[in-house]
Amino acid sequence: MPILTATNLEHHFGDWKILDGISLTIEPTDRIGIVGRNGAGKTTLMRALTGELKVDQGQISIQRGARVGYLTQDHHFDKDATLYQAAESAFAELAAAHDELNRIYHDMAEAQGAALEALMKRQVEVETRMHQLGGYAVEHKIEAILHGLGFTDAQFTIPVARLSGGQKGRLALARLLLEQPDILLLDEPTNHLDIDGRLWLEEFLAHEYQGAVVMISHDRYLLDAVVTRIIEVESGRLIDYPGNYEDFRRLREERLMVQHRAYEAQQDKFKREEAFIRRYKAGQRARQAKGRETRLEREKEQNTLERPMEMAVAQFNLPKPQRSSDVVASCRGVSKSYTREDGSTKVLFHDLDVVINRGERWGIIGPNGAGKTTLVNCILGTLTPDAGTVRLGTNLSIGYYRQTHEGLKHDLPVYRYLQGVILKEAPQAAMSEQAARNLAGAFLFSGEDQDKLLGQMSGGERTRAVLAGLLASAKNLLVLDEPTNHLDIPSSERLEDVLSKGDEENPNPDAFEGTMILISHDRALLDATCDHLIVLDGEGNAEVFLGGFTLWHEKSTQRKREAERKAAEEKARREEAQRKQEEAAKKREVEKAQASRAAGSKASGSKPSASKHASAGQGKGGMSVNAIMRLRTEQLEERIEKIETRMREIDGLLNDPDVWRDHARASKLGDERAELAEQLEPLEFEWARRAEDGQ
Repeated sequence: MPILTATNLEHHFGDWKILDGISLTIEPTDRIGIVGRNGAGKTTLMRALTGELKVDQGQISIQRGARVGYLTQDHHFDKDATLYQAAESAFAELAAAHDELNRIYHDMAEAQGAALEALMKRQVEVETRMHQLGGYAVEHKIEAILHGLGFTDAQFTIPVARLSGGQKGRLALARLLLEQPDILLLDEPTNHLDIDGRLWLEEFLAHEYQGAVVMISHDRYLLDAVVTRIIEVESGRLIDYPGNYEDFRRLREERLMVQHRAYEAQQDKFKREEAFIRRYKAGQRARQAKGRETRLEREKEQNTLERPMEMAVAQFNLPKPQRSSDVVASCRGVSKSYTREDGSTKVLFHDLDVVINRGERWGIIGPNGAGKTTLVNCILGTLTPDAGTVRLGTNLSIGYYRQTHEGLKHDLPVYRYLQGVILKEAPQAAMSEQAARNLAGAFLFSGEDQDKLLGQMSGGERTRAVLAGLLASAKNLLVLDEPTNHLDIPSSERLEDVLSKGDEENPNPDAFEGTMILISHDRALLDATCDHLIVLDGEGNAEVFLGGFTLWHEKSTQRKREAERKAAEEKARREEAQRKQEEAAKKREVEKAQASRAAGSKASGSKPSASKHASAGQGKGGMSVNAIMRLRTEQLEERIEKIETRMREIDGLLNDPDVWRDHARASKLGDERAELAEQLEPLEFEWARRAEDGQ
């Protein structure tokens, strides 16, 4: 049974119909990715499903009792709360259930008859709901999710008001995941996540979260790992594809090909009919031509196929940059750190050796705040390292894409902006208006979009314009800092087409020919374009790796698993050595006690007497010596066996590493064993006495 159903949704923004009678059903275990060009209506659809947006027409039905959680781009928290408290607020419903259960217990003390039965029934309902919401074990969940999304324990007490925009975005995602709604509606959940955070989110959504997921995302690897169904928003309508994003690309290409063939066949038919009508309209077959003209007009009005929306774009040739020196940049022993607000030192990287050669594609990856942009600025010479040397090559023409676009003239249309940039940066490659429009078209600006002013564009559109100008400016060293942050998937794939050199079997003859340094969390972009990596771990260490992201991730995962295996083996060896030491110590204690008793018996010259041993009084938690002497031998042996059995059980438990993680339990077991040993000693003494007497 669907958990959510949307029927015939229609919505307008002015004269623009952004949702055109769309329908959608979501099953309880669906994993759905929503894709489409920026502005196609993805977020509008998401807001409509939550009820946040009241559509002009249509109906949305949600299964009774189902909870919908929506991750928006606007985040609201209690300004006086700490980061941890804001995350903990996800369990407000659980706290309310605790309060209600306490009230039920209070009322049950005085209730009788039917009232008591009603309270008992409600108690079961509330306890069941509490169990569904996580019961009493929520602290571990909060810490696990905050850690997974990149927060440290030291940040838990930071006031929400002091968090950056990116941190608030991650906190909003953490709170939503902790709420565990029946449907998760996620609008760009990876916007502020580094690579580790994205990998963690993939694992959580794919294997831990049990409800339905509907997700807008430009992260293709996330879509491939999580979703089993893709819905494309196109021209106000929804097109449903089974499978993940890779399946969607293949199936969409096949669909567009079929549509294109049908469209071309219909256009050919129309042209043939029009030629017949023109030829015979005034001749002897004029009547026939008139009839065919009427039928043609009716068919065009009722059955004309739409031209399929193509994702492929016009190709263009990048201007050839001048040849740089063989070595573009060289870093020897480079280190950089800074002083935190509390006076401590944060090391970003140290003793880093890197040589970047002409034509190579270098990716720089690492957690947020690890120093990626700082490293780039050290390489370019705009920031001085604390130690080490950096040398840039000769004949370099550097193009630097920053995350902020300062100095743009917002009153220019995109094609004129491109003309101006290229005239300034590469006069030899100056473009005519048509050439500039072709360049804009190659970066997905089509039709009226080419005349839109920069000030009227979205962040993603401005990003495309800046990248187009940068790539067409004949630079031989490109430095790109998070270029896909505001790009939709088609734009990101277009950027890959320009930057990727291809492989030996399928080289890309139109690719950018210079050298590239890329900072990115976009794993698909890194894999498609980079052949070298610099990996910063956020702890001051840097790794230089020959290969792309996926190869590095596989090898890194193998190293971590091997380190964990060795650590587990070492721990097992230490525990085994400790167990043997404890056993040897116990054995020595027993031998010492036996030798002491034997020496005492020999010195007295007689058999041990009850009155002699009575001075020991009563063992802790055990029997007095007189009581032990009154036991029959069978009873004595039974008590000894019972105590020894329990001591063996305790020894087994104390050999379990999980027990030692609970210090209170381990301490309690140790105390119990010591008490049993005290109880056992007089029993063994009496048993040995009887054995010597032959009793």
